[in-house]
Amino acid sequence: MTLRPPEMNFMGGVYVFPGGSVEEEDYSEEMLMRCRGLSRTEAQQILGGELSPELSIGHCVAAIRELFEETGILLSVTENGEPMDTRQGKIKNSLADKRKSLVEGSINFPLLLESEGLYCDVSRPVYFFHRVTPEKYANRFDARFYLAQLPPDQSPLSCSEEVVKSLWMTPDGALDHAQRGEFPLMPPTLLVLRTLAVFDSWRGLCGQYQLR
Repeated sequence: MTLRPPEMNFMGGVYVFPGGSVEEEDYSEEMLMRCRGLSRTEAQQILGGELSPELSIGHCVAAIRELFEETGILLSVTENGEPMDTRQGKIKNSLADKRKSLVEGSINFPLLLESEGLYCDVSRPVYFFHRVTPEKYANRFDARFYLAQLPPDQSPLSCSEEVVKSLWMTPDGALDHAQRGEFPLMPPTLLVLRTLAVFDSWRGLCGQYQLR
């Protein structure tokens, strides 16, 4: 989970999962050409058929892009479908530099991937949860949540441009801190945590949602 800077207008000072908004570029033809692991039709079916095939892929791309921007974790594969190996210092340093350029807006995500010979692995994030805030609330969300296993050779940043700090904790632990008033959370995040807390093991979660 990540803590947003308190000065941010939207959810400042609140603990959230890495994420953000879907941008038009996330489902542009240029971006879709840099995706592997899931067809547009498959992505549309996964989200229930309510969105176009391109926008359905775009939601998954946005999750991957925002995860990379905020934590430095990149779910990608090479041209032959092999996982990216960040143990190589050269690619690790190059991606770190280009992540900053991506956040600053001086490079876009498909160009970043192309420059490293990488493809967005849209089969990695598994669709988990959809939350639309009731109309009676002033600040509303229409958010889709995804689950993914952390690649074994990658570690999240402790902080970044939009993150004061990041940390790992169990769903039960986060809910307990929130109940004591020590861990500010928004209702959609609380609902996800309560859903995750039902599972007592990673194996059980994988069995339910077919994670890999």
